[in-house]
Amino acid sequence: MLLPRPEHLFDREQEWSDLSDLATDSRPGVHLGIVSGRRRQGKTFLLRALTSAAGGLYHQAQELERNQSLARFAADVARTMHLPAGSLHFDDWDIALRTALGYPARGDDATSVTGGPAVLILDELPYLLANSPEIPSVLQEIIDEAASRRLPPRCVIVCGSALSVMTELLSGAKPLHGRAQLSMMIRPFGFREAARYWGIIDPTVAFHVDAVLGGTAGYRSLIEQEPPATMRGFSTWLARSALNPAHALFNEKDYLLREDPRITDKQLYNSILAAVASGAHTRSQIGAVVARDSNRLRHPLDVLITAGFLDRSQDALTQKRAVYTIADPIVRFSEVVIQPFDVLLEQRDVDTAWEAAQPDFRSRVLGPHFEKLCRDWTGSTPDTWPQSVGVVGSAVVNDAASRSQHELDVVALHRGDRAGQAGARVVVLGEAKSGERPRTIRDLERLRRIQGVLAARGVDVAEAVLVVFGRGGFDDELRAAQATDPMVRLTGLADLYS
Repeated sequence: MLLPRPEHLFDREQEWSDLSDLATDSRPGVHLGIVSGRRRQGKTFLLRALTSAAGGLYHQAQELERNQSLARFAADVARTMHLPAGSLHFDDWDIALRTALGYPARGDDATSVTGGPAVLILDELPYLLANSPEIPSVLQEIIDEAASRRLPPRCVIVCGSALSVMTELLSGAKPLHGRAQLSMMIRPFGFREAARYWGIIDPTVAFHVDAVLGGTAGYRSLIEQEPPATMRGFSTWLARSALNPAHALFNEKDYLLREDPRITDKQLYNSILAAVASGAHTRSQIGAVVARDSNRLRHPLDVLITAGFLDRSQDALTQKRAVYTIADPIVRFSEVVIQPFDVLLEQRDVDTAWEAAQPDFRSRVLGPHFEKLCRDWTGSTPDTWPQSVGVVGSAVVNDAASRSQHELDVVALHRGDRAGQAGARVVVLGEAKSGERPRTIRDLERLRRIQGVLAARGVDVAEAVLVVFGRGGFDDELRAAQATDPMVRLTGLADLYS
């Protein structure tokens, strides 16, 4: 059953539908949901809205000692059950959770309940686990007992921003493994949704805002001024927010790093992020920059991936050569723009810092972000292509004849085909350039050269669409070539945002 959707809730239609189904499940027993996501993605906003719609108990944990946490939870339970303040006291989480759910005490054979909300939400669960690691085991016993005794339905949702902690909850050796009906990651808005969320009409402004902030919902409430209508006011807008030492976004990367309890060696993890932001995308390249054996970087790289700082992808054509990229735009912006010029920014000399940062901002922020948007767009516009699109990624093609390598920014395989699979069909081969100069016929010739190299290797590229993505437009010769070849497509920023 779909609960009434709050009018003020932007997007999140699928998330609201899934949460509504869980909260209104009428089958006996406890229905468990795990909700995670990086900070400021709107998890709390969404769960508070669900609590109001379903008539539930929402509890937001704090970094407190065990007894204080139990006392705060008791106060929330009493308030929800309309009991006098101070009337409840819990010595442990088994009693606390059973009371909140209205379930019988441990060992009590009763099958009736004493009230309790239909939905119980424990937000920022990692704070509770720091001093009460037994909570998952307690939930496991309650869930199993409620199922076997067919106790009245209850929905329990646990939520947290520490991604590594939340993903571990359902791993094979953990108490809650196999017991959750829902495991939901609240992700940033896509680039087109983010433009609508910010109310931005100009695609160039939308692209620049997204390259700095991504689709993180919570950043909008942190920035007092609306984004500028044109690029003329963009640097001034940044000077009042992300480039302002007094603003919360200035140190956002450090706040994010502190959320993961596994990130203890800040120097190493900062060094890895800086290396990736500077252009080191393979484990050996990263190792060379940070002066560490690349084999010893496996664990910290895995930590940064599960914590949401890095993405790891394989070559879209060979499924080899793991490539690491910065996952969060604000982290990349911090590494490329804020930290190298923090002295100037602290002195409030924003104009000098911003001017000095421009070459790196264009090549290491706008460039990678434009490539990602092109891949996202390719995979999310099925009606654009003559064949169904599945895996979308990047690739490196060795050209033995010219003794060179070609980097492909966008490669899309036919739906159902996999990289390295014999007979895999390529639907799209794309070149993405974020520079402001118009793209030329040379970009198309390069794609045709790569198509020929792949065909000679036996890759099925016979029906591949060749796409030149250009933020700066296309010259007349390239447009003329596109007009005479239905297998060539030119895609600009306005096309991506339309």
